[in-house]
Amino acid sequence: MSSSRREIGGSLPVENVQELASTKELNSVPDRYVRPELAFDVVCVDDDSLKIPVIDLTRLNDDQQFAHEELAKLHHACENWGFFQLINHGVCEDVIEKMKDDTKEFFKLPLEKKRAYAQLPNSIEGYGQAFVVSEEQKLDWGDMLFYRLLPVNERNMRLWPIQPLLSDQYAAELKRVALVLFGLLAKNLGLEPEKLTDHFKNGSQGVRMNYYPPSPQADKVLGISPHSDADALTLLVQVNQVQGLQIRRGGIWVPVEPISGALIVNIGDIIESIEHRVVVNSKEERLSIAAFHSSSSDVNIGPIPDLVKENDPNYITIMSNGIYKSIEHRAVVNPKEERLSIEIARCCYWSDSRPFEGK
Repeated sequence: MSSSRREIGGSLPVENVQELASTKELNSVPDRYVRPELAFDVVCVDDDSLKIPVIDLTRLNDDQQFAHEELAKLHHACENWGFFQLINHGVCEDVIEKMKDDTKEFFKLPLEKKRAYAQLPNSIEGYGQAFVVSEEQKLDWGDMLFYRLLPVNERNMRLWPIQPLLSDQYAAELKRVALVLFGLLAKNLGLEPEKLTDHFKNGSQGVRMNYYPPSPQADKVLGISPHSDADALTLLVQVNQVQGLQIRRGGIWVPVEPISGALIVNIGDIIESIEHRVVVNSKEERLSIAAFHSSSSDVNIGPIPDLVKENDPNYITIMSNGIYKSIEHRAVVNPKEERLSIEIARCCYWSDSRPFEGK
């Protein structure tokens, strides 16, 4: 581990949710997990017009008419949704299945073994919960293991088990897809692909593995609170088919129905993100694998000069280029089934920003 390695914030220790959920006599959840506001949320049900777009990467790579049509679909997805499902992405199925197996195996370990990877003071990396900053805040119904993959000199080797939980091959495969998408986003904006790919090719990755156990009060808790991703692009693999991811669109929460074998892609804060969350299931666990990709921590982020008019007062040197807008999202839980996910994540070193509106 290099001496140049920087910590990226801390999180207070909290009770292990997986152990809490396994208590046979648990008929209700502790008050700190209960979200009264969920009773007032509007969640979309059976509306085909509110399904995130599906993009075919093989069509995007076609030199003929299909590529033009698919590029238009991609532009619409990024501009109007901030989320889409990517099919025929070219990531080796065996690599993905191995990653899924590693995730399941980690959360099957006895609690004492998992605690060997517990978060240390002043560091968000490790096993626990993210962004717990006070004894009063509401908690998510889920556990996570977070550690960084790239750059290599920022890896914390204490968090790399002898039994590998995430292979370099998986990280490389997802990075390759992300760079292809960055190039296509640039093309849709009338730029050369290198305008974005050069910015992110030496960027950072981290991994966040999420486990959402079933809850006896799934309608009163959240697997992940509403948030947006502090990165540029997130790629998510669903480990099992238990739904939970929801995105906020037009003031309502829209469930994402994962397509088997697809990557769920969303735009992060660096490009301009959309709020999302995870709900939980009453009967089943939920698992997924999300890969966040960002620039390196020492790169200044701001508007792309080619896309901003000279002396435009609406944009200053900020974290977002204001071109695409992503969506708030969250995680919900199931009363009977667990849910698992893995996120390859970049926790940014800078504060969130938005286009300047003169306020």
